[in-house]
Amino acid sequence: MNVFAIRHGETAWSLSGQHTGTTDIPLTDNGRRLADRLQPVLAKKRFALVLVSPLRRARETCDLAGLGDVAVPDPDLAEWNYGAYEGLTPRQICETAPDWLIFRDGCPGGEMPEQVGARVDRVITRARAVEGNVALFAHGHVLRVLAARWIGLPPSGGQHFLLNTGTLSVLGYYHDIPAVRIWNGPLVS
Repeated sequence: MNVFAIRHGETAWSLSGQHTGTTDIPLTDNGRRLADRLQPVLAKKRFALVLVSPLRRARETCDLAGLGDVAVPDPDLAEWNYGAYEGLTPRQICETAPDWLIFRDGCPGGEMPEQVGARVDRVITRARAVEGNVALFAHGHVLRVLAARWIGLPPSGGQHFLLNTGTLSVLGYYHDIPAVRIWNGPLVS
């Protein structure tokens, strides 16, 4: 069993570096091209379960990757709620909170790391209950926490997993030990 964790394609805000949590924006043309590139790779696999964030950029990526017809929306895969930091860049945030780190501090009026960790723990439980491969279409920060929780790290461990848009990562097992097989992987068909 492998979990294919797919970050949505590029958006205008991922280009500008703005935190995009609950703002429901579409993919850019390049973001759609990135999502299209996923299709031949994922077409070679069979999935027992496909879950997708309810946000447009993840759903659009899932559709373009060829799995939209079988995907089940899962609100636990929504991006981190950035609260007062929604739409701001890290530089803007650090003007008022110079030592801020999302994986440690969370967001005022939004979610704390433990809350995001609880959401991804539910996704992991759901994925591990399935016999066969699972595909998850979601967002950068939530998938980084998911990778950390998959291997038993606290939610703050997500700080160690950088993740580009339109990439494919694979979580699995080394013997019976949860492991990261591919992270932030380039697409090769």
